[in-house]
Amino acid sequence: MALSDADVQKQIKHMMAFIEQEANEKAEEIDAKAEEEFNLEKGRLVQNQRLKIMEYYERKEKQVELQKKIQSSNMLNQARLKALKVREDYVRDVLDEARRRLGQITKDEDSYREVLRKLIVQGLLQLLENNVLLRIREKDQSIVEGVLSTVIEDYKKTSGKEVNIKIDSDTFLSAETCGGIDLLAQKGKIKINNTLEARLELIASQLIPEIRIALFGRNPNRKFND
Repeated sequence: MALSDADVQKQIKHMMAFIEQEANEKAEEIDAKAEEEFNLEKGRLVQNQRLKIMEYYERKEKQVELQKKIQSSNMLNQARLKALKVREDYVRDVLDEARRRLGQITKDEDSYREVLRKLIVQGLLQLLENNVLLRIREKDQSIVEGVLSTVIEDYKKTSGKEVNIKIDSDTFLSAETCGGIDLLAQKGKIKINNTLEARLELIASQLIPEIRIALFGRNPNRKFND
């Protein structure tokens, strides 16, 4: 039995509605899947960016902390250096005061004569030369001339050797020198500085650790004293 035109049109409309419904459902399914994938990708990108930002600020925090530590260490070192400089300046002031007081030794002529005698004998025993030139302050010339015979006798008694001593009358120690003598041998090739300043420097170099302890106390961070 043949379908009428109306029935054909009805069937076509029904098929078209079915196809359209299927297409809409498929489109909705595609949209839902695309939305899901979009959300997943967006979440992944957001998480990656969040991690990158967190890592960036963690690095920044570490850099800031490191910079603070470096700055703190530098400031601490500067403070330590300043404290050490103040201490060294104070020790130097003590030594300068000792130098100023050295000049008082020469005011007592008897004591200074004995000091010169011992300094000359000590220098001779270090040189052990037959001919020695003494370089002295010009104002000490008479004192030195007065002790030379005793000096030669003491040297001979101690070393068993003879010595010829001459005072340098052409070149004298500076008038600024506190006192003492220089001993020269072998035409000036060998020299012993036995001025009072030189003796003070020698003693000071040995006693500076003890001077520091006396002035500032023992360093608690120092394990050894030598």
